[in-house]
Amino acid sequence: MRREAIRSFWDPASKLMRAVRRYQAARDKGGVLSVIQRKYWALNHLFWSTITQSEIHLNCRIAGGFRMPHPTGIIIHPDARIGPNCMIFHQVTLAGPVTLGGHVDIGTGAKILNGVTIGDHVTIGANAVVTSDVPSGVTVAGIPARIIARRPVQTEPETVPDETTLSP
Repeated sequence: MRREAIRSFWDPASKLMRAVRRYQAARDKGGVLSVIQRKYWALNHLFWSTITQSEIHLNCRIAGGFRMPHPTGIIIHPDARIGPNCMIFHQVTLAGPVTLGGHVDIGTGAKILNGVTIGDHVTIGANAVVTSDVPSGVTVAGIPARIIARRPVQTEPETVPDETTLSP
């Protein structure tokens, strides 16, 4: 099952993301019917934004696999770019043209300020305030956020020839 799939009747995070995705699809399609679809999905987005008290702009760029386990109070700037398979908990603010890499997890109440770039496979602790760029494969926490842990970088395993492939 996809990470963004609607799992039950009351699944506000998935329904909010569906409204964003369908609005963007109708916008890109163009035509008379798409104008009606855009208006419908904009109203749908307004409803779910009100329910979740979140501000996720209809035109922000969010890659697939985006998760919001608790979608309350999430603010995402229209110029923010979010990579694949990111997870954002409640009360998170992405202020300004922030760029998130793939597989970024952002803890409750974290604030990422204007113009910051976050690398791939990064974990941002709860209530952290990120004021500078974060490299890939680290965990950051604190105010201002500092690196508290690094993940080992996985490299390609060396290929060692076995005895059957060696020539005499």
